[in-house]
Amino acid sequence: MNAPPRPVLPRGPYLLCDDTVLPDVPLVDKAARLVAGGARVVQLRMKRTPPRAALAAAREVAALCRRAGALCLVNDRVDLALLAGADGVHVGDEDLPPEAARELLGPGRLVGVTARGVEGARAALAAGADYVGVGPVFGTTTKQVPAPVLGLEAFAAVVRDSPLPVVGIGGVGLENIARVAATGAHGAAVVSDALLAGDIAERVRQLVAAFEQGGAGN
Repeated sequence: MNAPPRPVLPRGPYLLCDDTVLPDVPLVDKAARLVAGGARVVQLRMKRTPPRAALAAAREVAALCRRAGALCLVNDRVDLALLAGADGVHVGDEDLPPEAARELLGPGRLVGVTARGVEGARAALAAGADYVGVGPVFGTTTKQVPAPVLGLEAFAAVVRDSPLPVVGIGGVGLENIARVAATGAHGAAVVSDALLAGDIAERVRQLVAAFEQGGAGN
């Protein structure tokens, strides 16, 4: 029997469901609000959640996304992605190497990799990745990033020369997501701007519309 085809990363806003932002709201509730607004890809990032609770949340969020026709990716934890039936993982500078993530996940799931430039994107392709998250495009306070801010001009050059689809990461929100889309980026990762909005679902709808408008010329 043939394995199911690997999912395709949707174009547009790439929403993070993070346990350090709006920590008093359960991860599943945050994910439900993101999906209700039209999120087509949700990355579950659980840096503070204990392992058993993280597995339970990953299973619930993966099932929620599946019902909504959205993709669920797990940050860093390949084991949780496999156990939860998620669509893939995203690994960063200090996480499991992408080659190892691909070996564990097999061919049917997505592997995303954080890269700082075109060389990193080429290395990610060679390692079996499907897309790269490149940044920080703008300054960010959500997490400490050991890399200089790229700015839109340098980011656009990476988008142009990258062999893989590029998701802009770092400081992206409603006020600048259209400019990220205008570079030709495949996606734009949003964390605080969505989760700290008064109405998370409505903010996601606004982000989707702004990305589509900004990328209309590409």
